[in-house]
Amino acid sequence: MSSSSSKTGATGLKRSLKARHLTMIAIGGSIGTGLFVASGASISQAGPGGALLSYAVIGLMVYFLMTSLGELAAYMPVSGSFSTYGSQYVEEGFGFALGWNYWYNWAVTIAVDLVAAQLVMGYWFPDVPGWIWSASFLAVIFLLNVISVKGFGEAEYWFSLIKVITVVIFIAVGVLMIMGILHGAEQGGIKNWQMGDAPFVGGFPAMIGVAMIVGFSFQGTELIGIAAGESEEPEKNIPRAVRQVFWRILLFYVLAILVISLILPYTDPRLLRNDVGDISVSPFTLVFQNAGLLSAAAVMNAVILTAVLSAGNSGMYASTRMLYTLATEGKAPRIFAKLTKNGVPRNALIVTAVIAGLCFLSSRFGNQTVYLWLLNTSGMTGFIAWLGIAISHYRFRKGYIAQGYDLNDLPYRSGFFPLGPMFAFGLCLIITLGQNYQAFLADKIDWYGVAATYIGIPLFLLIWLGYRVVRGGHIIRYQDMHFPRFKAGKRVDS
Repeated sequence: MSSSSSKTGATGLKRSLKARHLTMIAIGGSIGTGLFVASGASISQAGPGGALLSYAVIGLMVYFLMTSLGELAAYMPVSGSFSTYGSQYVEEGFGFALGWNYWYNWAVTIAVDLVAAQLVMGYWFPDVPGWIWSASFLAVIFLLNVISVKGFGEAEYWFSLIKVITVVIFIAVGVLMIMGILHGAEQGGIKNWQMGDAPFVGGFPAMIGVAMIVGFSFQGTELIGIAAGESEEPEKNIPRAVRQVFWRILLFYVLAILVISLILPYTDPRLLRNDVGDISVSPFTLVFQNAGLLSAAAVMNAVILTAVLSAGNSGMYASTRMLYTLATEGKAPRIFAKLTKNGVPRNALIVTAVIAGLCFLSSRFGNQTVYLWLLNTSGMTGFIAWLGIAISHYRFRKGYIAQGYDLNDLPYRSGFFPLGPMFAFGLCLIITLGQNYQAFLADKIDWYGVAATYIGIPLFLLIWLGYRVVRGGHIIRYQDMHFPRFKAGKRVDS
């Protein structure tokens, strides 16, 4: 990062996100439809034991990733996060590709959330055209982000709080049912783990398949890295938020999956459904209904709507800040680096909203093939970002030590180096490459399916190599790395 661009990034954005905002962003980042809806399909496909093990292992991987990101973000709290880290500690083109792919990832994800929002609203208003809801929610998300970063933080705080309360109540109700204090329509228990092929159904291939669903469910936890550039006292608040990741994963995912598996048998045909448009088949809804809460579908519909809006709100924020940082570093048009008086990159916000709207329209007007490819590319990009975090942290720490810096001077230090980033990199790579391994095992390779699934990988490599062809570049040696100094979140060296 040049000195001019670093000054722009350090003085332009407002550090208005408080500790409670970061905490809720960390807690709520990965709680969404992946937990509320898709968790049932995971249990159905891999069995109770397979699903629980998959969530625990992927959760451990995400925790390692967050400790890696926490060390980087606490030391260098910039809005570009892993794009900037990739440029400084791996290679300029690598960071360039990470940044543009992450921006694209969230821009398309916002479009997906807009589609989900109209499906959810159709539960209450089946006669209202769905596009009206999508347009309305896009406007709401835009307004929450254009006012100020504090507006985004407050909205995300309350969105996340609703999700957290829902999961806590769900686990409490489930435990009461399992203990026999609440008598539901179905009484499960440990017998659900002993029936049929349980606890592991389908063996290792089924667990790999479930790992894809689980991995996508956890995406969003890296948002605290993006938010570091606008947080108060990042050297204190970032580590605090990262430390809560493990307990969040344990409580919100592992315990929730355990409760579902002990109450609903994996053979329940309703668990096979994975459709956000049918709230009645959410495992959360099914458990609440078994407890005698007949209005559970309506309540969960409102919660899932909150989760969808939260994802769209976070996506708009993350993609806007990434595009802003690319612009300040000379990797995107400078017009996207302009800020309002409130420190909001409005031009970056506008173009992100337009792209999200266009992606949504591609699904509205029958171009389902284009929309599917956009969605698949977006999903792959999330894993590429995680790979980038693991690589950047590994090289950052190696370079930091090679130049003789004291690890005790780091605001936050990951206690799992080098195991943490190496484990995260290896497992994330397996999941990424194994997304559609079945396509290669058939008598005739499904090339269309392969292309639709893996298009994100060649696209990332094309952007990376294209940057190197145009501007040149090489892997940065440990001795040549630059380690800037920050104080109270502001860069103090040139």
